[in-house]
Amino acid sequence: MASNKPAVIVISSHVVRGTVGNRAAAFALEVMGYPVWIVPTVILPWHPGHGIADRITPPATEFDQLMDDITQAPWLDEVGAVLSGYLGNKRQVDAVSRLVRAVKNKNSDAIYALDPVIGDATKSGEGRLYVPEEQADAMREMLVNLADLITPNPFELSWLTQTELPVNQEDLRIAASQLAVPKVLATSAPALMQGHIGNLLVINSDSQHRAYLTEHRFIDGPPNGMGDLAAALMLGNLLNNGNGVEALQKTTASLAEIMVLAAKTGSDELPLEAGLSSIIHPRTPVVARSMLIAKSAT
Repeated sequence: MASNKPAVIVISSHVVRGTVGNRAAAFALEVMGYPVWIVPTVILPWHPGHGIADRITPPATEFDQLMDDITQAPWLDEVGAVLSGYLGNKRQVDAVSRLVRAVKNKNSDAIYALDPVIGDATKSGEGRLYVPEEQADAMREMLVNLADLITPNPFELSWLTQTELPVNQEDLRIAASQLAVPKVLATSAPALMQGHIGNLLVINSDSQHRAYLTEHRFIDGPPNGMGDLAAALMLGNLLNNGNGVEALQKTTASLAEIMVLAAKTGSDELPLEAGLSSIIHPRTPVVARSMLIAKSAT
């Protein structure tokens, strides 16, 4: 049976074993009913956190040609969204930019979701890039202004806004409101409740900034791929009804249930196949708290 939902182009890393990058994002979107076009930016045997993982990066010329072929596809009008995650080098940033512009030219309602996979905070509280600085700079300059949704962690948010690493809720809200992106989902956000972790959604417009916080219990040692999954779920839920707050609540509920399932099964990967119902119809009640943003941010 043909899907009545728009296709989504997912551009990210691909692993042979595991559920990170496009393996996580594409799976979640497909079970939500979206046809997915998959573009691998790098290929690895598994997540590097599991050990030595030699990578294959498509040659730049061939990757450019692949992306240009997609921009000229006769089926491009089927595409309602693009999601980009981990990119293999600076030149891929330009190719993603061209593709997003082509999709938006074909479908003015298309959504571009940018998961800026460039770095993270260390256990010492400092941040580190795990892509070359010139690549991170190019993403800030070329992709952020194209995005309708961006899903950074706190370190990535600080890098993109060129501000100090947010250490509390207020810092995070101010930083997110400085991005010229309609919807900013700050993942791994500080929570108000002890033992919890948050997801902060800031909705930016010309006239105002609104912030909403959801929380779920933190489980030590979550599997890799939670950020990839969060970006895909938020995009899919937004495509379903366009309501940012409802999308935030459902996304958080799904993430909470998947995290609990991984802990119960002892899985070192996201147990997405076992968590189908949590992706499609999560049952965990989640409250979205309306948060104030300091006037200095506006």
